[in-house]
Amino acid sequence: MLYRNLVSMDVEESIRANPVDGVVLLCGCDKTTPALVMGACSVDIPAIVVSGGPMLTGHYKGKEIGTSDVWRFNDAIRSGQMSEAELGEAEASMCRSRGHCAVMGTASSMACMVEALGLTLPGNAAIPAADSRRKVLAQYSGLRIVEMVKEDLTPSKVLTRAAFENAIKVNAAIGGSTNFVIHLLAIAGRIGVDLTLEDFDTYSNDIPLLANIQPSGKYFMEDLYYAGGLPAVMKELLGSLNKEAITVTGKSVEVNVGDAECYNRDIVATTANPINPVSGIIVLKGNLCESGAVVKPSAASAHLMKHSGKAVVFEDIDDYKARIDDPNLEVDESSVLVLKNVGPMGYPGMPEVGNMALPKKLLTQGVTDMVRISDGRMSGTGFGTVILHASPEAAAGGNFAVVQNGDIIELDVQNRSLQLKVSQAELDERKKTWKSKAADPGRGYVSLYVRTVEQSHLGADLDFLKGGSGSVVTRDSH
Repeated sequence: MLYRNLVSMDVEESIRANPVDGVVLLCGCDKTTPALVMGACSVDIPAIVVSGGPMLTGHYKGKEIGTSDVWRFNDAIRSGQMSEAELGEAEASMCRSRGHCAVMGTASSMACMVEALGLTLPGNAAIPAADSRRKVLAQYSGLRIVEMVKEDLTPSKVLTRAAFENAIKVNAAIGGSTNFVIHLLAIAGRIGVDLTLEDFDTYSNDIPLLANIQPSGKYFMEDLYYAGGLPAVMKELLGSLNKEAITVTGKSVEVNVGDAECYNRDIVATTANPINPVSGIIVLKGNLCESGAVVKPSAASAHLMKHSGKAVVFEDIDDYKARIDDPNLEVDESSVLVLKNVGPMGYPGMPEVGNMALPKKLLTQGVTDMVRISDGRMSGTGFGTVILHASPEAAAGGNFAVVQNGDIIELDVQNRSLQLKVSQAELDERKKTWKSKAADPGRGYVSLYVRTVEQSHLGADLDFLKGGSGSVVTRDSH
């Protein structure tokens, strides 16, 4: 996230500094897609996105594998169920072509996001990187941007409130990454659409899981493409989408996907018979996250969706690494793991460490999931009952900053609640001796980032980058 914002600045200024009438945004993995879209939105000249595409599905010992299996392999290594030699073989079998992650991780979620927003030609999201049809789509996109310039079809005309609502609903239906929340909020802030964290819960609330793709399902992005791609998913959702929203084709969403076909109902289900009736992003509120936190129920464990347990607190990532496998760590499967100071300011850039690996001694006992809470993010390839983006983050001094070992934490996903069973008077008393761990590096971009980054519930953009600069450059503006 540190460099998502920096790349967005580079994109914005590169477009402004050159005499271009339209731009093709060539995006790849997790951060480049939102970064390029954010920069282009701030300038608002005609823009079309072409994603790099997912890699081909991996194969290991007769099974299909992808990057979500990294987490399973990691646990297997730590519990002694897999050897280093086997891990090396699996690694060599996993990434067998160019492209981003083969599952519905953040990269695939971002590719689906821009297609659902209407910023790409239909079908962009799922074509494998190694498939020749990816080059064909790129060529058609190059032809289309010329026409978009003639039509003056700018991002602000495509990225309406209706487009953002569509993207939230589609993300729910595909079991998309929790990182989608932060990136879409940042894009909305650049284009001037009033989007809030609560909207992600509201607009995904009644959308079932339709795409049977890991980590929420069984299959891979390559399979999704062969089954009809994102247009097949969006056609199933048409009754819930804003069908008249205009896209970069110059046509509506309904026209774009109206003739889409599904070729495998085990991969793209119907709304009447979904993969899982539970999907989307659920926004939690409570005294442990005054401004909100998020959880992806389709990747969580049903028995932990309502849970109460004692907090096992790690003050930062180094504390976690030092103690998580300590045999003397006071923890059991009912405990709630809490990781502080990995948010936008506290660990500059808000890294993907929120899906903490479970204590080794519990893995050897057969425990496969626990409630985990942090102010950081997790990879879209990850899974488990993981509460993320707790806001305000620990470094900003909210209640999350003063959670202590042994505090009782109550999670109730159905009622959107995350509560620390400690009185406000006690929390206020703890804050009197609290000191932020957010150190200002003193110079350079990281210092600028730490001083100006917004909290995760606002999109973690730099506060002075909200809104747009436009494409006209005068002597006074430089």
